Amino acid sequence: MARIGFVGLGNMGGGMAANLAKAGHDVHAFDLSADALERAVAAGCRAAGSAAAAGEGAEAIVTMLPAGKHVAQVYHDSVFGQAPASALLIDCSTIDVATAKQVAAEAAARGYAAVDAPVSGGIAAANAGTLTFMVGGSDEAFGRAKVFLDTMGKAVIHAGASGAGQAAKICNNMVLGAEMIATCEAFLLADKLGLDPQKFFDIASVSSGQSWSLTSYAPWPGVGPETPADRDYQGGFATALMLKDLRLAMEAASSVGADTPMGAKAKELYEAFDQEGNGGLDFSAIIRTL
Repeated sequence: MARIGFVGLGNMGGGMAANLAKAGHDVHAFDLSADALERAVAAGCRAAGSAAAAGEGAEAIVTMLPAGKHVAQVYHDSVFGQAPASALLIDCSTIDVATAKQVAAEAAARGYAAVDAPVSGGIAAANAGTLTFMVGGSDEAFGRAKVFLDTMGKAVIHAGASGAGQAAKICNNMVLGAEMIATCEAFLLADKLGLDPQKFFDIASVSSGQSWSLTSYAPWPGVGPETPADRDYQGGFATALMLKDLRLAMEAASSVGADTPMGAKAKELYEAFDQEGNGGLDFSAIIRTL
C-alpha cells in the first residue's frame, strides 16, 4: 500500500480520502476545517498539520479544492520543491482548463508527473467509492493514477492530454444543466396538461425523451428512484456547484470561439436561481421557478 497525501476534505474529498484509507493506504490528510480533518481521522486517515506536511514522503498527492486559484496556490506553496519528485500529483478538483494545463506544465518542468482527474457522481458516489473520473495527462501518468482512482470510483477514463479531464467534466455538466431545465419544464407542462407525472415518467423513461435527469434523477417528488426531490431538494449536487461548472463551460467556450446558446441560457437561469438564495439546494430544485 502507498503513502498518500490528501488535501481538501470537503463534501467530496472527505469520502474519497476515507475510501483510500479503507483500502489500506496510509493517507495523510489536511484541510483548513478542523471538523473535516476530524472526520477524516475517524475514517482512518492521519492528520497532517499543513498541505506541505500531507505531501511529505508521499507516493501520490490528491487535491480536491474549490477552484483553480486554490489548486495553483497549493501546488506552488506546498507541493513543488517540497513533495518528493517521484510523487504523482492527482488533482480531482473541477477547475478551468487553462489552469489545469498550466499547473501540469509547471509540474512537468519540476520533474513531477501530474493528471487532472475531475469527478462525476456527487457526494453519495464519493462516499460509496463509485465516482467516474475523467483524466487528463500522459499515458504513463494515467496508468499510475488509475491504481488509486480505481479505489475511489467505478469508472476511470483517460480523456486525453493534460486539461482534457477538465474539458470533459465541464462539457458533461453543461449537458446536465441544460438537460435538467428541459426535464423540469416537461414535467410541469405534462402536469398542466392533465397528464399524471408518474405516467409521464413511465412513458418518457422508455421513449426518445429518456435522459439521466429524467430516469435517474427525476426532479418531481415521488416519481422514479429516490432523489433530492423527495427530500425537499436537500443534498445531492448543489445549485452553486452547477453554476460554477456552467460558468467554467462558458469561459472555455469564449476562449475557443464556440457557440453554446443552450449552455449560456442554462447559466443565466441558474444564476438567477442562485441569486434568490437557492445556492445550497440541489440543482433540480430549479423546477420551483418554472
